[in-house]
Amino acid sequence: MRRLIYPLIPLSLTAMVLAGCASTTSSAATSETSSSFAAETVAVDSELTADAVLAANEDATVTRDDEWSEADADDIDLSSVDGTLTIDAAGVYRLTGSLEGQVVVAAPEDAVVVLLLDGVDIANPDGAAIDVQTADDVAIVTAAGTTNTVSDAASYADDVDANAAIHSTVDLTLSGSGTLQVTGNGNDGIVTTDDLVVLSGEIVVDAADDALRGKDALVIEGGTLDLTAGGDGLKSDQDDDETRGYVWIDGGHLTVQSGDDAISAATDVVVTDGVVDLTATGATTEDSAKGIVAGAVAVVDGGDLTIDATDDGVHSDGSIGFGGGVVTISSGDDGVHAEQRLEIRDGSVTVTDSFEGLEAVDIAVSGGEVDVTASDDGINAASGDPAGDTGPGTPQADTGESIVFSGGTVVVVGGLDGIDSNGSLTFSGGEVRVAGLFTGGDGALDANGDITFDGGTVIATGGIHGTLGGSQSWIAAAATGSTGSEVTIGDDTVLYTADADFGAVFYSDPTLTSGTTYEVFIDGSSVATATSGDVVESQAGPGGQAPGGGAPGGGGQRP
Repeated sequence: MRRLIYPLIPLSLTAMVLAGCASTTSSAATSETSSSFAAETVAVDSELTADAVLAANEDATVTRDDEWSEADADDIDLSSVDGTLTIDAAGVYRLTGSLEGQVVVAAPEDAVVVLLLDGVDIANPDGAAIDVQTADDVAIVTAAGTTNTVSDAASYADDVDANAAIHSTVDLTLSGSGTLQVTGNGNDGIVTTDDLVVLSGEIVVDAADDALRGKDALVIEGGTLDLTAGGDGLKSDQDDDETRGYVWIDGGHLTVQSGDDAISAATDVVVTDGVVDLTATGATTEDSAKGIVAGAVAVVDGGDLTIDATDDGVHSDGSIGFGGGVVTISSGDDGVHAEQRLEIRDGSVTVTDSFEGLEAVDIAVSGGEVDVTASDDGINAASGDPAGDTGPGTPQADTGESIVFSGGTVVVVGGLDGIDSNGSLTFSGGEVRVAGLFTGGDGALDANGDITFDGGTVIATGGIHGTLGGSQSWIAAAATGSTGSEVTIGDDTVLYTADADFGAVFYSDPTLTSGTTYEVFIDGSSVATATSGDVVESQAGPGGQAPGGGAPGGGGQRP
């Protein structure tokens, strides 16, 4: 996988200019885009799967429990140490007792050092409590049945190197079956400038800034982690190497409460297993506290994630892929936001609350279960090209974005548009149920380009804006109902409960026969008839279109 930074070149405009309203911004706070549209974008040449992303990254270094023996441990009682304990040789060291001071590891560069914490209390009022300065690899292991506490200074000078309760300049592994409680009073909790790997144990961190930071990589394989951070919860920030700077969660039970991003990676965030509960709450409403932030790719292929964020739930400067697991998101801005591509292949993605639910330049849903609720657009394909959004009532151009549904089950409730593309909108499989407004330029389906029906089932309540076509018939009717109304089309062709109030019904399915007239029932009462391919006039608000408005030749199939 290669990640390149390049200016996004304006896409050529199509000759067809369509009426409709397709938003190009993700929130009211998004800055205006200049007319000379150019944006820095991360290009990723890779499949959006965990296997592909991990294969493109360097493996993290880990010291596993079978690489050392407790029987070889040298015992050290910290209560007998005056100020500083310095470990200058490879080996296993069992630490007990209390120390007001510092444990320093200054071993040869080829040394492997294991610190076995067996009921320690290490507090340093003047700096880091554990300072790993030199070695090859270091492991901190908690003994079974013990609670171990580590805390540091209340503040640090700007030029100090070790500025965390546990600070390391070499690869660091955390494991064991005991408890490690870390208080980062002055800055971070546990930090390494190389790889940080958590294998097991109960780890509780309360940090003024970041809770856990592995500069080159941060990997969680297991354990129970309870992290409270004034800054980021889990962080990897190596931005000089495209194969580094990633966070990978492959197990464990994580609870993160952060004042900034709950998980932040310079390159990739990958989740393949584990139970992860993220709460990202900024100190003020202007803080951009996000649940997950990736500089290149974010992938969820497993696990159970719950995200509550004041900003985006999952955000990537590149692309995002969902291939498994269960994800539930509540956000103050976008539920899921990718600057490039968003793919949902499998798993469950639920956005319970958002400004915009799912947003990317290109969106593809080929499987899984998707449920989105948004106060603005439910699903939005937008690039930021101002040609795609020239204001209400003004013709807008197809700027090349795309939304494709080829499988899965999708439910969308949008406060304005249900599904909105500044380019094209294609249905070729799966089942999509969408609710949007039926006033002005907003609707259930809204595209600046073609809306194509080539397969799958589409149930829409609200206005339709775009140029309709494809090989599959559709019907549309003016029919008013409320949230909870039961809608039946034809001889029980479809029966569903409306997700929001509506003023029109649109339906496309492979079972529809071209030219056949179907009766529309709301709560058991016949309210309209519609012939597949016909457009039924309706009472749209100012600037609105009848359902199916803009269809070439008034038909639901291509001429």
